[in-house]
Amino acid sequence: MFIVLSKASADTIFWNESTKQANHSVVTEFIFIGLSDSQELQIFLFALFFVFYVGIVFGNLLIVITVTADSHRHSPMFFLLANLSFIDLSLSSVTAPKMIADFFNKHKVISVKGCLAQIFLLHFFGGSELVTLIAMGFDRYIAICKPLRYSTIMRGNVCIGIVVAAWGVGFLHSVSQLAFAVNLPFCGPNKVDSFYCDLPRVIKLACTDTYRLDIMVVANSGILTVCSFVLLIISYTVILMTIQRRPSDRSYKALSTLTAHITVVLFFFGPCIFIYAWPFPTKSLDKFLAVFYSVVTPLLNPIIYTLRNTEMKTAMRRLRQWNLNFSVKS
Repeated sequence: MFIVLSKASADTIFWNESTKQANHSVVTEFIFIGLSDSQELQIFLFALFFVFYVGIVFGNLLIVITVTADSHRHSPMFFLLANLSFIDLSLSSVTAPKMIADFFNKHKVISVKGCLAQIFLLHFFGGSELVTLIAMGFDRYIAICKPLRYSTIMRGNVCIGIVVAAWGVGFLHSVSQLAFAVNLPFCGPNKVDSFYCDLPRVIKLACTDTYRLDIMVVANSGILTVCSFVLLIISYTVILMTIQRRPSDRSYKALSTLTAHITVVLFFFGPCIFIYAWPFPTKSLDKFLAVFYSVVTPLLNPIIYTLRNTEMKTAMRRLRQWNLNFSVKS
């Protein structure tokens, strides 16, 4: 009798475990709701975002090539700017190509593994950009507030170390984010109210209580973003006060460059704060900010830096002249 009961219990336990595993493995893909159901509007958005993405690729690659090819632009500021442009290009490429292609797909589908890959890459490049912007703020602080020590502090090895640290922090941040999602059970529903996967949206679909995960996301991404933004605003305030005390032609030039930095910081951190730290999320606003963060900001960054930076415009003219001379000789 004891043996029969034990066998029955074992069969029951095995059946329950099998059912549990089956339920947790029901979802193999997610469906994006996208930006609009209107076919006419989707055609318009396709054309608009296709032009935007071409501008992102062309603008950011132009900055990277200009800084790399022009020996006059090998200063720390331009070295960090080239790294920022490469990150912007990579960050936009995680979501924009699929979003553009999905405008012609009735079912906007992504596999669970593909969704997790998007989460990893978004936070990898996003974390790297966050550290790069802080480094660029530090570079401007040293250049304006401690100009005599600039060449000593911002030497070549330091800049390389900053870039390595930026990518390292981005990787650690991304791994910590992915650790929250990789073991979540998904058994339905599987519709993501966006055009890409991100942790705050995906964890809402899990078949478990996600309250603690929501707190972890806010603590990891939200607080990190807010603290970094406050740190940058304080540093830029100190720089502005220093410029006001030392009015000169160089100060006006520094102010022009600083304005570009502050604008880029606001464009990057504004959407991030609302997406990860704002306690009253709104779906329509979240979608707008997601588009702004993934498509608009990576396009505006090269425009801002090239239009507001005389040295960068000079370098681009020099690069164009070199290409023309090379074409004539060929």
